[in-house]
Amino acid sequence: MVKRSDQERLELLQGTLDMLVLRILQWGPQHGHGIGQAIRAQSDELLKVETGSLYPALHRLVKRGWLKSEWGVSEANQRARYYRLTAAGKVQLSREQDRWSQLVDAIGRIMNPAPASKE
Repeated sequence: MVKRSDQERLELLQGTLDMLVLRILQWGPQHGHGIGQAIRAQSDELLKVETGSLYPALHRLVKRGWLKSEWGVSEANQRARYYRLTAAGKVQLSREQDRWSQLVDAIGRIMNPAPASKE
């Protein structure tokens, strides 16, 4: 069995958060707080992304070229940085969705194995 380091585990978590952020922004630009609220609302309050995780993820995604950001004014009339998906971000989202589907299928096969055939 291959042992994973803490850094590899962290990257898996970051990758999942990255995928969720990209997915939320597929529907249009949003500020950071709004992204966190959308993840929470769309997960029926099961997922809560802390600001200490969300904003580093947003900066990472901008650095990778998957998001663009610009300053704007929020619904509360506050200055806020808005993020939007780039063309490269759309491609990455598609890749992440494919990988996620593979992971879910693999875990499903382990958790719900096919009944053994009686011969």
